[in-house]
Amino acid sequence: MPRVVVDVMLKPEILDPQGQAVANALPRLGVGDVASVRIGRRIEIEFTGEPDLDRAREIADKLLANPVIEDFTVRVEADETADANS
Repeated sequence: MPRVVVDVMLKPEILDPQGQAVANALPRLGVGDVASVRIGRRIEIEFTGEPDLDRAREIADKLLANPVIEDFTVRVEADETADANS
């Protein structure tokens, strides 16, 4: 069954302390070629029927993201288990 994926990220102008902490830790792991890191959230929504992108956008706008400091994207993702079983 296809699912709708909502990715929520802080707006570019908003400081991301979690991302900064990861970026600062990378050189200690021997990774020196990363310019920046941003941390976000992934939410998966499965509808009982066909995926409803308009409804998912409404859910994201009203419940999942804070539009003052966050942006979100909504997309349909195919069910990978169905592809693996084919």
